[in-house]
Order: sequence, then structure tokens, then C-alpha cells
Amino acid sequence: MLSATHNKNGRTLGAAAYPMSNQRTPRDWALLLALVAMWGSSFMFNTIAVASLPPLTVVAGRVGVAAIVLIFIVYALGKRLPAAGKAWLPYLVIAVVGNAVPFYLITWGQQVVESALAGILMAIMPLATIALAHFLIAGEHLTRRRATGFAIGFLGIVLLMGPAALAGVGGDALRIVSQLAVLGGALCYALQSVLTRLIIKGDVLVSAAATLFIAAVIVVPVALWLERPWLLTPATSSVVAVVWLGVAPTAIATILYFMLIRSAGPSFMSLVNYLSPGVAVMLGLLVLGEAPQANAYLGLALILAGLAYSQSRPR
Repeated sequence: MLSATHNKNGRTLGAAAYPMSNQRTPRDWALLLALVAMWGSSFMFNTIAVASLPPLTVVAGRVGVAAIVLIFIVYALGKRLPAAGKAWLPYLVIAVVGNAVPFYLITWGQQVVESALAGILMAIMPLATIALAHFLIAGEHLTRRRATGFAIGFLGIVLLMGPAALAGVGGDALRIVSQLAVLGGALCYALQSVLTRLIIKGDVLVSAAATLFIAAVIVVPVALWLERPWLLTPATSSVVAVVWLGVAPTAIATILYFMLIRSAGPSFMSLVNYLSPGVAVMLGLLVLGEAPQANAYLGLALILAGLAYSQSRPR
């Protein structure tokens, strides 16, 4: 699936590469901000969900609800999922790398890691994405301006985390492993972003529905077997959180995600994970009563400055 072509200068391009432009349209920015709002809030809802539900059940409910919603929309609009065969292979890859594995890692990690910190740890994703995209995606060159902007943004993330969190202080082995699980989910998302650009073609809605359908087929039976959720008595708030995670941060967000990857490329899309920590921190503060450190606001300012610089054009 990752066959390559070469341009006149001998640079390797991803399969069926799309021409890229540094011009970002208002539509691109609108898609980005919509994803920031949805994915930034997902950390808070994950925290609510795992309060009375095991992590695999949360993931199964999330992708199951999302698959049902999208398949209903696909057929209501007169579209169809692909026929059985090789056409499903790209969707299988994205479902595993971008849904089943990272959803579980992040949800499992959030049994210990606070929602604000989980959002902050996801900031490794943009750095990993620009590195992968430089080598695999046509037009996604790692320029000095882009690298500097992303570095400024990452410094903002470090300030949000605080020196103690950066040094790994304040946790036993379980807490450290939980943080590593969240970071592993971030790396999966980085790989997903590049692979989506390379191998997902055709109708965006159909692609999103097919991907989440496969993710549900993988995760739901495992959750039923290992966690037997029918024996649980979860809080209403956890059930509502799972349904919301399925509808907005998964079903709707997957459609917007595919649209943005196709329109602006994975590096621009990955900026979501520099802005989402701000949403996660604010919701953690206002709704969950979490207390971000005093330097959080300076960190957010640096993140925004880095984003602006990385997307600006040299004069």
C-alpha cells in the first residue's frame, strides 16, 4: 500500500501524492478549530467514563456508537460501504493504528493520568508527525520556520506540564506506565495521520464509516469477552460520556479529520494536539476541579505563538 513514485528531483513521494500548498483556507482553519474543540474535550469525557466503566468497555462503546452513527448516515444518503475484498485493507490499517490501539492506550492511561495532563502528553504527536511527513509526504518539507514554530509550541507544552511533571516526579510505576500509554497513543495518531494521507482515498464519509466499523468489529468482541460489561452497574454520567465520545469526538471528528488531512496535510492537522491541551486544561479546571500550575497561561501563549509562526509565510 505504501508504494512510492519520484518527482523530477528524485524526491520520494507517497503513493498517489496530492499536491500540497502552504496556503491555508478559512475552511482549513474552521476544520482545525472544530477538531480542537472535540478532541480537547474528549480527555475530560474519558475521565468521566472510566470513573465507573473499565477502559476496554469505554473504547468499545465509543467506536460502536460512532460506527452505528456513520453507517446510518452513509446509507441514509444513498451511499454504500465497499464490497468485501482488498478495498478494506486501508481501512483495517487505520482502524488498528488510529482507533483501536490508541483509544485503548489513552483510555487505560486515564484511569491514573488526569485529563489535563493527558491532553498535554499528546503534544508529542505534532513533532512525530512532521518528522514522518518530511520523508513520506510530498510538499510536507520540514522547513526551518515550521520546525522553529513547532519547537516554540512544544516549549509551551513543557510549561503547561511543569518542571515536576517533566522530571517524572510524583508517581509510582503504575503512574509512569500510564503516562507512557498516553504517549504511545500520541505516536499512533502521528503514524495514522501520515498513513491516512497516503492510503485513504475516495468518499470521506464512506472512509470514516468503514474505518470505525472495522474498529468496532475488533474492539467490541474483546470487551465483551474480557470485561463482561452487561454485569456492570455504571453511573449514568459514564454512560452519557461514552455516547458523547462516540457521536462527537469519534464519529463527527473522524469525518472532519479525513477532510482536513486531504485538504491541508498531516502536519497542519497535527496542530490540533498543540491546541487541544488548552481545551483539556480549561475543562479540567472549570468542570473537574483540577488545578493547572500557575505557568499554564504562559505555556498557552507560547503554544499559540508557535502555531502562528509555523504557519506564517516568510517575507
